[in-house]
Amino acid sequence: MSAQDAKTPVPTALPLKTIGDIRAALRSGHGFPGDRESFDADLLRALEASSETDPNAVATVIVDYRGRIRLHQGPGFDIAVQEGIDLAARLKQEEQGR
Repeated sequence: MSAQDAKTPVPTALPLKTIGDIRAALRSGHGFPGDRESFDADLLRALEASSETDPNAVATVIVDYRGRIRLHQGPGFDIAVQEGIDLAARLKQEEQGR
């Protein structure tokens, strides 16, 4: 077994090339809490705000949710979230102790 084989496997990036890919990833639990429910509403608002010649609002929603999913997939995501929770709890305890 080589040293390369012993490395922790890197998760394969989800294909996020279509709106369907993004919806599937959100249904699979990727993204932040509430993203699955809010994606379609945000997309609809962006479509309503866009003109036929300027779909930038729609593209912004797609890029935003794609980024959220990619952040959630990051290998250090769970650790970073736990560190944030621990820090918030510690600060709250310090504030209550004053």
